[in-house]
Amino acid sequence: MRVLVTGHNGYIGTVLIPMLQQRGHEVAGLDTDYFEQCLFTGAIPEIEGLHKDIRDLSAEDVAGFDAIIHLAGLSNDPLGDYKPELTEAINDRASVHLARLAKAAGVRRFLFASSCSNYGAGGQDFLDEQAPFNPVTPYGVSKVQVEAALSAMADADFSPTYLRASTAYGLSPLIRFDLVINNLTAWAFTTGMVYLKSDGTPWRPVVHVEDIALSYVAALHAPRETVHNQAFNVGTTTENYQIRELAELVKEIVPGCRIEYAPDAGPDTRCYRVDCNKIARTLHEFKPQWTARRGIEELYESYRQVGLTLDDFEGERFKRIAHVRKLVGDGLLDDELRWRARA
Repeated sequence: MRVLVTGHNGYIGTVLIPMLQQRGHEVAGLDTDYFEQCLFTGAIPEIEGLHKDIRDLSAEDVAGFDAIIHLAGLSNDPLGDYKPELTEAINDRASVHLARLAKAAGVRRFLFASSCSNYGAGGQDFLDEQAPFNPVTPYGVSKVQVEAALSAMADADFSPTYLRASTAYGLSPLIRFDLVINNLTAWAFTTGMVYLKSDGTPWRPVVHVEDIALSYVAALHAPRETVHNQAFNVGTTTENYQIRELAELVKEIVPGCRIEYAPDAGPDTRCYRVDCNKIARTLHEFKPQWTARRGIEELYESYRQVGLTLDDFEGERFKRIAHVRKLVGDGLLDDELRWRARA
């Protein structure tokens, strides 16, 4: 199968590309490469790639593909809050534009990187794919809106699928430190302190980046009728934790660290637990391999090998919002996050 992966040089994309290649797919990528200078470990897979902003795509860019896996977008809540209108333009309108181009070009399968952030302030109950949406950030709102637009486009010739990932963690060549497990483990390793910026009570489902990538492979390989216009919570139902439980796990694994709360730590409105039984029942190729404990052990060992410092993960190289602000401040990106020049 000929597959286009948008955002292929990102946190998930750099893990997904080798999986697709190993399974015999012909893979091409498309990325604006905001984070090309942010390699943490390993190497970025080398594939046929188009350097282009998803807001600027044309019909020729998507022609000839059997499937598109759409990962590209502003990837977290701090970036989403930076300029909410950009999250709407990039994550929402550009995604829908891409899907329309794909449908017109005869691309039959469209796998969308949705998120359990859709559920937002979801409370204490386990939420399956039929649960109401309650997003509390521009990022979550954008995912809800794109799902609705894609669903309206679904027909016999165009089959969208929505992979609602739990909160990601784990090692990737382009690691993200804004993710809760990656962040808490980095604080513990570099400072001896598991630093909580909330009161630790909110619930989060968590899933390793490799298992997220595997969910796309499983959805791509599944019969069309199994995944057509369907949403899947991506993760394992047993991998729902309160933030303070994750902090305790980090404390157990990283030697000599303690848990400490920020002075202004309070409740977080983002609180949700998700039921992932549908994906387990339906996508038989999706067999998650990771738990939070094993992921923290992997991260701790990687941080030791790399020699991670506090300046690294809190600084401009690896912190997504800080890196983007630096590109803007250096005049490389304009205020609309379009490239003026390359470093």
